[in-house]
Amino acid sequence: MTNTKSKKKVLLINLGSPQAPTREAVHVYLKQFLMDPYVIDIPFLFRWFLINGIILRKRPRESAKAYAKIWKDGSPLIQHSAALKEKVQEQLGDDYAVELGMRYGHPSISEALNNLEKENGSEPIIVVPLYPQYSLAATESCIQETRVVAKKMKIKNPLHFVGTFYHRDDFLSAFTAHVEQEIKIFNPDHVIFSFHGLPERHIKKTDTTKNYCLKSKTCCETLTEKNKNCYRAQSFFTARGIAQKLNLSAQKYSVSFQSRLGRTPWIKPYTDFLYKELADRGVKKILVVSPSFVADCLETLEEIALRGRDDFIAHGGADLRLVPSLNSSKAWVQVVSDLVMQQK
Repeated sequence: MTNTKSKKKVLLINLGSPQAPTREAVHVYLKQFLMDPYVIDIPFLFRWFLINGIILRKRPRESAKAYAKIWKDGSPLIQHSAALKEKVQEQLGDDYAVELGMRYGHPSISEALNNLEKENGSEPIIVVPLYPQYSLAATESCIQETRVVAKKMKIKNPLHFVGTFYHRDDFLSAFTAHVEQEIKIFNPDHVIFSFHGLPERHIKKTDTTKNYCLKSKTCCETLTEKNKNCYRAQSFFTARGIAQKLNLSAQKYSVSFQSRLGRTPWIKPYTDFLYKELADRGVKKILVVSPSFVADCLETLEEIALRGRDDFIAHGGADLRLVPSLNSSKAWVQVVSDLVMQQK
């Protein structure tokens, strides 16, 4: 039965995950993910051949093994995102209807919008892409997909998209609290802020001047009107903000980028290269923070906490520890709730 009470509608969106840690399930997920023209932004025929003729021949099997290492009664990303959705719903109360949609996989954006359609209310649907920094591959892809799906479903409510929050003090403070706790326990020699990587061409596409981004080694050190949409510059801003709250000197932390795919140039420096560099400098204990991920997932739990630790130790380090992401922590629930309530 349709609820007769008018509610404000909220759609939280995260990236998504395979339905199981199997080759078949990962194949389905990766095909949907990699065929997104915002992710691999090359002409369709070249993209189709690259993905179906090369990547999907080996990667699903390899990724399935990686997922199996972190899979506990389901996908961590889905579990943390679902818990966040429930807690945000509780925080916002009965005046709101909150749903969760994944850009790829389930629960899908269409499933979430369908659930919201069952609720009364003509106000705009508040859409929150759960990506702190802006990127074409994640943020813009979610925005455009939500518009396409809503149009197909003939959703009457306007869509209101919440912007990036990499610079918000409450977001930075929430991550800082997690890092501070781990520093007290682990006492690291060095902190790495590792963000998800992007191809350099993605950064250049968001450069409105077409002649600023990646043109110098210092282009991302400050945010200006020229690079305001630059994912790399926003990532450095986030790292600096957390480091300042922790009173970390510039010598005590580094910023890097992980999760490369393919042979085209990706934004630097690379996280895996940094492991060797720091080990060669005599650094023994590393704490890694991943502030582009608000929920722990394959890229944090397997790539950093397991594979990254092995790599660092193999190069001569003693230990590497991952700072848990925000997941569904109380402070993060408050940040998301405030993001929603502050929308006009």
